[in-house]
Amino acid sequence: MKTAIFAILLSALATVSQAGTPVVEGVNAVKSGFNWRFDVTLSHADTGWNHYADGWGVYLEDGTELGYRFLAHPHVNEQPFTRSLGNVKIPAGTGWVKIVPHDLVHGDSEGYLVELR
Repeated sequence: MKTAIFAILLSALATVSQAGTPVVEGVNAVKSGFNWRFDVTLSHADTGWNHYADGWGVYLEDGTELGYRFLAHPHVNEQPFTRSLGNVKIPAGTGWVKIVPHDLVHGDSEGYLVELR
């Protein structure tokens, strides 16, 4: 019995570790009036409801969050995928922002710098 439980736990851990962390594959930043829209393409080996990319944020260099896009469900069969966040207010004079993806298991991943033009 203990061996079977151990095997199940190892299998679950292997599944979690296979998903890794989400990666920003690309960003399209578009200014509209005084606000910005960010179209962010992520890839992540979502395994289901227990391990999936559940959002990404737009941050200033000092870590100030300007906006956050929640992802409500796993994208197991849709990789990579693109989701948008609009009406993001960027302080005047800001030349760069960082897009930081997040998943349920690992938390925040490495950020992706975006030059604002």
